[in-house]
Amino acid sequence: MKPTIVLVHGAFAESASWSGVIQRLRADGYPVIAAPNPLRSLSSDAAGVSALLTTIDGPVVLVGHSYGGAVISNAAAGHDNVKALVFVAAFAPEVGESIGELSGKFPGSTLGDTLQEVPLPDGTVDLYIRQDRFHQQFTADVSAERAALDAATQRPLNTTALNEGSGEPAWKNLPSWFVYPELDLNIPLEAHRFMAERAGARAAVELSGASHAIPASQPAAVVESIVQAAASIG
Repeated sequence: MKPTIVLVHGAFAESASWSGVIQRLRADGYPVIAAPNPLRSLSSDAAGVSALLTTIDGPVVLVGHSYGGAVISNAAAGHDNVKALVFVAAFAPEVGESIGELSGKFPGSTLGDTLQEVPLPDGTVDLYIRQDRFHQQFTADVSAERAALDAATQRPLNTTALNEGSGEPAWKNLPSWFVYPELDLNIPLEAHRFMAERAGARAAVELSGASHAIPASQPAAVVESIVQAAASIG
C-alpha cells in the first residue's frame, strides 16, 4: 500500500494551490489529502493537522509549502505513522524560531514591501500580498491570468503565526527532502540552503529560474521529491 501524501499549504495560498501536484500523485496511485491550514497561529495550525493525522491508517508523507513547512515540523510530533517530511519552498524552523526570524536571517526577501495589513478586533493583524504585486512577488513564473486568480483567492497570514516560535521540530527525527526555487522573493535562497543543510536533508533540489509558488509552477519537480520520499519508506 502506498503512503498517504498529506499536503499543507502556506501563507497567501489555499489548498487548491496543490492542484497540479495532486493530479500527478493521484495518477501515480497515491492517496492524497490537501489539509486546511487556517494560518492563525503555528501552534493551533499544527494541532489541526496533527488531529487529521490521527485519522489516517498506514504510513504518511507530510509535505509543507512555505509557512506550511513550519506547520508540518510541529504537527508530526508524536505520530509514528509519519515517515518522511518534504519541504517545498518551505520553512523548517528550529525550536523557538519563528518564520519571521528565518525570513530575515539572510538578505533577499522583498515580501515586506508588498504586504497589506488588515487590523483585527483581537489586536492581531492579517497580512495579504497586495493584488497588484502578487504576480511579481509570489508567482512570477506562471501566467498573468493564473496569478490574478491566485491573488484574489489568497488567504492571509496572521501576525501570531508569523511571530510564534516553533516547538521541537520533527525534522530532527524524521528524514526530510527539500525542493526550493532559485528566485524565491519570499524566502531567500540562502535561507533555503541553510535550512536544508541544518536538517540533514536526504536531498535538496534547487529549481533554476523558479518562483516561490513551485506547487503551481513546477508541480512535476515537486512530485518528484515527494515520490522519492515515499519510496524511502520500507
